[in-house]
Amino acid sequence: MLKYIFLGILQGLTEFLPVSSSGHLLIAQKILGLTSEGLAISIILHLGTAIALIIFFLKDILKMLRNAKLMLLIIIVTAITGVIGVSGKDFFEGLFSSTAGVAVALVFTGIILILTKKFMHAQRKDLRIKDALVLGLTQGIAIIPGISRSGITISTLLFRKVDRETSFRFSFLASIPAVLGATILEAKKVSSAFSFDIRNFALGFIFSLLTGICSLWILKIIINKAKLHYFGYYCIFAAIMTLLFVK
Repeated sequence: MLKYIFLGILQGLTEFLPVSSSGHLLIAQKILGLTSEGLAISIILHLGTAIALIIFFLKDILKMLRNAKLMLLIIIVTAITGVIGVSGKDFFEGLFSSTAGVAVALVFTGIILILTKKFMHAQRKDLRIKDALVLGLTQGIAIIPGISRSGITISTLLFRKVDRETSFRFSFLASIPAVLGATILEAKKVSSAFSFDIRNFALGFIFSLLTGICSLWILKIIINKAKLHYFGYYCIFAAIMTLLFVK
């Protein structure tokens, strides 16, 4: 039971903080010996954080539904991410068994985050078609375990000189269709979860949801203080520890 609570908390923290939830879950599942049911756990936990995302950004979602331009940009991001995700599905799934690959991806994430230090004072608030096109590509790349979706997408917008608050909000608003879509596509595999203890999966779901809401607040505060690059050092440290101690 404690293993699933731990995984729920881990998912809630790492899904939104720019340190890669998929990479951390893969490593944690190997350490805890839960690899046989890893996909089912991952889907349940991601469902929890998807709901946390909707709760946290509910007001923004309602505003978005009344903003045709913003809706168009999110459709563009989602379409590009979807094409990458579907066409590379087998390749990406194969990466979920390699801790060495996760470590390399974590280093990549770390470098990207460290580079944001010089871009935290951007002022542009208006989002453009090109922003959506680039964001769709980077969000698609973030399917690779070890590459943080929030980290690489927020960084992408910062590199394009979009201000911190807009980068934070649009990054997550654009992720909602992709996250929900991926969950629906894997819905058949969720049924495999029912061969295990439902109570454990429910605990993981609840803790991922609650912790996810908390981590969104934490990330918002950190971005407002222009300290996003600190997570880059952590990602590189996590990669080194993975290579040294996780087989």
